[in-house]
Amino acid sequence: TNMFELNLFTSSLVLSLIFAVAAFVLSIITNNWSWVDRFWSLVPVIYTVIFTHQDVLSFFFFQDLFDSRLVIIFILVGLWGGRLTYNFYRKDGYTMKGEDYRWDELRRIIPTYLHQPFNILFICLYQNILLLLITTPVYIVYLNRLVNPLNIVDYIATILFIIFLVGETIADQQQWNFHQKKNEYIKEKKQASSGGSSSEDPDIAVGFLRSGLFQYSRHPNFFCEICLWWTLYLFSMSASGQILNWGFIGPFLLTLLFQGSTWFTEKISSAKYRAYPSYQRSTSRLVPWFPGSK
Repeated sequence: TNMFELNLFTSSLVLSLIFAVAAFVLSIITNNWSWVDRFWSLVPVIYTVIFTHQDVLSFFFFQDLFDSRLVIIFILVGLWGGRLTYNFYRKDGYTMKGEDYRWDELRRIIPTYLHQPFNILFICLYQNILLLLITTPVYIVYLNRLVNPLNIVDYIATILFIIFLVGETIADQQQWNFHQKKNEYIKEKKQASSGGSSSEDPDIAVGFLRSGLFQYSRHPNFFCEICLWWTLYLFSMSASGQILNWGFIGPFLLTLLFQGSTWFTEKISSAKYRAYPSYQRSTSRLVPWFPGSK
């Protein structure tokens, strides 16, 4: 059994390296750095299936012996992956022309001779290993399957996961609605012979979203995404009986990654929109808080 348990993780690690090589080769062929972005919502679901499949199959085929905690995790991560995949798809993320605008900005900043080393080491290799690390709490639950029964920590983790998933869904939907409206306004303005008048929508007037959840946090979707993976860590605490276990490495590194990407995103936004520095002063960066009283 121990060998099988080890093989599950080793197989996942080998798989992450295969994904890293695939992302690099595809990025060279297509001259597009967003391949790991395309993998982002799919790969953690694959690792979760690897770690939970035995118990999920037992559950669905009405067999007696299965770990309820692993079945719950499978359902939650499946919902997360399905939602994020749909959101990425509707933004044309899976089309060949789809590339995160930040990669283009980075290519301008980084010296040309460092483009491919950065691409292979950070984008392809590091991020693919990170996508495995954020699912290691699931592996820890698997290692402790059928040891500790479901308890209050699991119920709290499940409720929190759903809250953050709903929060991220609302934030992404509000952002989607805003960009649809903004693009429609730009199209109408171009078509109008007079050149169009200024928008009545104050957010469209300044160029970025400041209402809805975005009045409490400048990046509510980022905040919810980080928290989702920390709530997954709670399951590993409950299963192992250890408050601190090595499953924290993934959520911790993900939190650091989001700190860096948020800083870079805001650097671009501040240069693009005159009102953005004012928004930064009045609105919390990640953790939702009351506007104007950060």
